[in-house]
Amino acid sequence: MVSVIFYLHIHQPYRVRRYRIFDICKGKYYWDIKKNKEILDRVVRKSYLPTTNILIDLMKKYEKFKVSFSITGTVLEQLMENKYNNVIDNLRKIVDMGGEVVDETYYHSLSFLYSEEEFKEQVKMHNEIINDVFGYDPKIFRNTELVYSNEIGKMVEKMGYKGILAEGHEKILKNKSPAFIYKGKDINLKILLRNYRLSDDIAFRFSLYTWEEFPLTADKFAQWVSAYNGNGEVVNLFMDFETFGEHQWHETGILEFLKHVPKEILKHKDNEFITPSEAIRKYKAKEEVDVPFISSWADTERDLSAWLGNDMQKYALHSVYALEKDVKESNNKYLIEEWRKLQISDHFYFMCTKWFADGDVHKYFNPYETPYDAFINYMNILEDLRERVKKEKVNERDAALKILSDVPLGKEFYFVNGKIAKNIKELMIEIKNLSRNEFKHHVNRNKNDFYNWIKDVVGDDELSIKIKKVRSKAQIIREINKRIKDLKEKI
Repeated sequence: MVSVIFYLHIHQPYRVRRYRIFDICKGKYYWDIKKNKEILDRVVRKSYLPTTNILIDLMKKYEKFKVSFSITGTVLEQLMENKYNNVIDNLRKIVDMGGEVVDETYYHSLSFLYSEEEFKEQVKMHNEIINDVFGYDPKIFRNTELVYSNEIGKMVEKMGYKGILAEGHEKILKNKSPAFIYKGKDINLKILLRNYRLSDDIAFRFSLYTWEEFPLTADKFAQWVSAYNGNGEVVNLFMDFETFGEHQWHETGILEFLKHVPKEILKHKDNEFITPSEAIRKYKAKEEVDVPFISSWADTERDLSAWLGNDMQKYALHSVYALEKDVKESNNKYLIEEWRKLQISDHFYFMCTKWFADGDVHKYFNPYETPYDAFINYMNILEDLRERVKKEKVNERDAALKILSDVPLGKEFYFVNGKIAKNIKELMIEIKNLSRNEFKHHVNRNKNDFYNWIKDVVGDDELSIKIKKVRSKAQIIREINKRIKDLKEKI
């Protein structure tokens, strides 16, 4: 018996608009709305809708047929923004019929290389949107471009996942077969390794006239899959969703192939389609795999050279993650979102200068004439974001100084004991010296004088909210003291 895991990855980035050096600090929007919609419209028409319709029909027709998928937050946002509810509804039906959704980073980023904190935040964001949209809590993880290493495996297991998808290349397998489930080094996380030969027969070679196996028919492919019966347990077919109808056009016969291949595979005795979660429950890990290096499913090298193969890419990636501390300290949700969109791995793929031996699939949606155009355009936008963050910090510094300063003459806080406070530090000191009855005069069930003064006179909404319903003298002192320390850090 052979258990087939048929997994498809759905992703479209936010592409940036042309951004000249003269546009920096002019308040111009970063994203190419027209280009993003144009590509999404085409992919929905040619791939997402016809393919999901076929998959639903196949799941209705064959009880043993199942499909799994992952979908990035960026393409899910765009589908919702452009009201492609029919695509989302179809994906929901796939899940409801027994399909599985796999988790990943929300922004299809390389954050795991630069910031463990940011990586975990993006995975959490993705998990939350999958829960919201599909009512599903994934326990299987898929890193951007199937990137995996021992270190990533340990991190993912600590986050609560039971399994991870990775590339089944020789440098990982070392003469082992991809047709078994393995576990990570020194961990219990199970690894499902992509059968890249069979997957790429569909994804890259299906319409290749010079391929010795052309044309690829459903019965021929089913025989290749069934050949693992007796010397394997799982056949992991992992590929981009756009393989069906976009990378391989309808005219190639790819959609007809999809309609017939499940039937041909299931013709062979005891063959079945299962989800990744079902697979890791059904099969024990054959043995441990040691991956001390970074691997991916990109190109023939199966490494990170598609994103970090030249100095432009390295500089751009280093520069965007160097902004993390300042961006997050701004507490500006809009700026944080813009920064995260600039982490999308496609931006750096567009800067790649090497030849893509896998058929240039990743250049298919590339809006630039040269990688150098991509780099210059990206760095102009990043410089604009850097200036906006600086401005935000200046504004925060000014606001902090204002809150810590003395209030205008005549607006001081007058205590019942005759003491006066001109700023929040003096207020805290005098509160410490209040007797119990004096404190109750200012804070009781009917009023909170300190809340009113901090809100209306000092103008610090954040602190006033924290003490609004507090009736404890010690807690009010703690909140004011903490706020003073936080404000001083911004100066």
